Amino acid sequence: MSLHAAKIPTTIITGFLGAGKTTLLRHLLANATGRRIAVIVNEFGALGIDGDILKGCGIESCREEDIIELANGCLCCTVAEDFIPTMQALLDRAAPPEHIVIETSGLALPKPLLQAFNWPDIRNRVTVDGVIVVVDGPAALAGRFADDPQALARQRADDTALDHDNPLAELFEDQLLAADLVVLNKADLMSPDSISELRALVAAQLPRAVKMLAATQGALDPAILLGLAAAAEDDLAARPSHHDADDGHEHDDFDSFVVPLDEIDDPAALLHRLRDTAEAHDVLRMKGFVAVRGRPMRLLVQGVGARFTQQFERPWRPDEQRAGRIVVIGASGLDKSAITAAMRG
Repeated sequence: MSLHAAKIPTTIITGFLGAGKTTLLRHLLANATGRRIAVIVNEFGALGIDGDILKGCGIESCREEDIIELANGCLCCTVAEDFIPTMQALLDRAAPPEHIVIETSGLALPKPLLQAFNWPDIRNRVTVDGVIVVVDGPAALAGRFADDPQALARQRADDTALDHDNPLAELFEDQLLAADLVVLNKADLMSPDSISELRALVAAQLPRAVKMLAATQGALDPAILLGLAAAAEDDLAARPSHHDADDGHEHDDFDSFVVPLDEIDDPAALLHRLRDTAEAHDVLRMKGFVAVRGRPMRLLVQGVGARFTQQFERPWRPDEQRAGRIVVIGASGLDKSAITAAMRG
């Protein structure tokens, strides 16, 4: 067996906030057919929601000890402190995983993470099987991650000193520039013509030929997602980034905070408040858990812009406090006090 063949393949799942990365990952784990997969979940902000969702998924192959949460900063900025030690701990297990999947924060740049796979302690033991970028189709078509040329021209005319960089657009493009496979998610919310339009929009950002697949709820066969054999760590030059010349990458463009919520009586009324709050304050993402009075199950709430979903996800454990917590993510300068008051009603 060659040295390369002996390496443990690692799949990186990236994509913007709310694109459906965790849903795709849950589907992958549910259909892993016995393959021993370890998962590293990274989130922007101090409260880990996605790791908690995976740990409570009830999938036999999704053992809690194989779900590792890194919620103290964006992984692309904490490679030495978090990523390298975490990978080494996985690799040094008596029974190492057969495959590793990393779900990045929605605000992460993929390339610094790819570069970390060239660290000496990592390079000889793992390889990047592929970078999968999950795209929120309806949001991308609505232009939430692209510059508006006409609006930009108006801004320049009004204020020539204005900083015209769009950090969301750059982030979206950087994720696509690193891709080996692009998943056009939430296809059920788009018409065939809209999906074709989205394919053209994404293709215009890609630096090379990359396969694109439409999906609903991230439901794709693991045989499609795993086994790409891209060896992306050896292919960095083909994956340009807006930040190639930077020493680092800051997240000062974004804010994240947690809003505690007491037990509620009416989930529909809560979602109405959250939707109104997101629209009024231009919130990018909300996600978290809520306790509904009289119900043994905790309610999972997720929102992208003003589009929200809810589901009773698992029973509250006896050792848990029945208290809600919602993570709010948006551009810097969010009015935290006003948002918190509006969410609590």
